[in-house]
Amino acid sequence: MAFEVLMPQMGESINEGTLTKWHKKVGDKVEREEILFEISTDKVDTEIPSPSSGYLAEVFFAEGAVVTVNSLVAKISENPLAGNSVASGAEAKPAAPSAPQTQIAQPAVANIANIEKVAAVTSVTAAATLSPSTSSTSSAERVLSSPLVRKMASEHGVDLGQLKGSGESGRINKSDLMNYLDQGKGASVGMVTQAATVASSAVKTASSGSIDTVGGVIAGNYDGVRVERVPMTNMRRKIAEHMVMSKRVSPHVTSVIEIDLQKIVDLREKSKNKFEATHGIKLSFMPFFMHACLEAIKAVPIVNASVEGDVVVYKKDINLGVAVALDWGLIVPVIKNTTEKSFVGLARDLNTLAEKARNKKLAPDDVKGGTFSISNFGGFGTIIGQPIINQPQVAIMGIGAMSKKAVVVNDAIAIRTCCYVVLSFDHRVIDGSDSGKFLSTVKNTLENWILPVV
Repeated sequence: MAFEVLMPQMGESINEGTLTKWHKKVGDKVEREEILFEISTDKVDTEIPSPSSGYLAEVFFAEGAVVTVNSLVAKISENPLAGNSVASGAEAKPAAPSAPQTQIAQPAVANIANIEKVAAVTSVTAAATLSPSTSSTSSAERVLSSPLVRKMASEHGVDLGQLKGSGESGRINKSDLMNYLDQGKGASVGMVTQAATVASSAVKTASSGSIDTVGGVIAGNYDGVRVERVPMTNMRRKIAEHMVMSKRVSPHVTSVIEIDLQKIVDLREKSKNKFEATHGIKLSFMPFFMHACLEAIKAVPIVNASVEGDVVVYKKDINLGVAVALDWGLIVPVIKNTTEKSFVGLARDLNTLAEKARNKKLAPDDVKGGTFSISNFGGFGTIIGQPIINQPQVAIMGIGAMSKKAVVVNDAIAIRTCCYVVLSFDHRVIDGSDSGKFLSTVKNTLENWILPVV
């Protein structure tokens, strides 16, 4: 009996991910919950544990392959494999896709050497090109694409039948659509070909002696300046795609308010030792901001929504996504059903998810279902920022650095700890008055704090 391992969904808007590393090779013994492979999406890099004990019988995707959610990735057998039971590269069997859309999986491979050979091919995909089409806009319904891509195409008035996808079986992904938008909706094949020719000619004029390639890093000279070109990591590339898409979809506006945090600073200083002794975690400032944010969302429900065409979808639950900075990128784990949690519960869940993120232990459910996001760029000393909305959400709160300053309190000069808090919002559905009410609620909650913390 063989147990099927499927590609997990690492977020509600995530329809595919890149298989970045295999921790086991075909024939290896695998224990339940032992790390089997790693994946990367635009939201998270994470390790995927084995759902069952046994032996890795078959793998259907190589390192570097883009895998659709719910696709069959591997099979685990209860019994050790016989010498001739492992599929060779020449006798590879296609994986039976479990995703709703039909696609052809990568061939099964016998060992890591074969995986690396396949990866060399699958990791280099052609960019989407414009394809002349005489079909009507209804052709978009017949092409292979994700719901997110179809939604973006609808919002930009793009007929997907005009695009040639670079994914499995010609599947159109986000990068294909964005490449098309960058080239211009009315661009002709001739124009694109001409641009490609010019670019190619420019590259060929470079001196062959001015470029040195080592391990994928290209060093050389550019207009007399020494440069080094390093390919983006998959996570960095996905983040870039997601951010550019968000700026295209949502007209961003950012409002700012200044908050006196002295009461919070004094309360935390007084309570932090008892809090850590009682609950086993350090008391940071973030739970205070999270509670204030929840009060503001209750006061202005439109910020906890999304947009589908000309319909506003109000979310009944408040699931806070809190950005966590890592050495290799930025991820946003989600704390679910926050209105049902106490102050201590918020602090504990935040600490748990942050640790899991840093150790690549996030489960698929840990990054799903976010309805509103918080970014703490102040932790790096930044005073004010303009965070980009995490689609399909319509707003994101940013927290600036805390610093002491002279302020007027009761007509007298006093030294207080203050910071700026910002709200970037989608102006399609949120107005300035909404953002003003949201930020003033955050300010009032923090400056007049009444909730016990221990």
